[in-house]
Amino acid sequence: MSGKDWFAHETACIDENVRIGAGSKIWHFSHVMSGSVIGERCNIGQNVVIGPDAVVGDGCKIQNNVSVYKGVTLEDDVFCGPSMVFTNVFNPRAHIRRMDEARPTLVRKGASLGANCTVVCGTTVGRYAFVGAGAVVTRDVPDHALVYGNPARQHGWVCQCGEKLGKDLVCPACGRRHVLDSTGGIRPE
Repeated sequence: MSGKDWFAHETACIDENVRIGAGSKIWHFSHVMSGSVIGERCNIGQNVVIGPDAVVGDGCKIQNNVSVYKGVTLEDDVFCGPSMVFTNVFNPRAHIRRMDEARPTLVRKGASLGANCTVVCGTTVGRYAFVGAGAVVTRDVPDHALVYGNPARQHGWVCQCGEKLGKDLVCPACGRRHVLDSTGGIRPE
């Protein structure tokens, strides 16, 4: 199945009432649920669930076995590593319906979420932040922060290009200089 300007593998399930941007690709056994929005040039890996009503920005890469639940918004250029997890209800119980208590989660532009990490609902992951593989994010992550561990704690800063910054906040790869900002994160100078 494919749209006018996007592609979905024949095993993918695309519900009605979805928006999929030009150049996006949806691979094997994935499901895009009603009300979801997928931006342009996205790559949705195998066995991924989007929605219902989830928002995926332009240029996102969602690796295999990820569920982007209702209440999750990914801004442009977000990377979701294989088998990473979003939660949507803070204290779920099988015998109590709590979907009306879903807490929104925001992943800002350019952030990377490592393989098998968990992002607990109600948090924001900042612009170009880097969440290490296996981390458990239980609170907001500042722009450009490098976090890992359980619970995730900050262990430095990363450049927009993904390289860890030294104490001088200068990228060793691209030379970009950074300064602290009023939000508790950093930004390019």
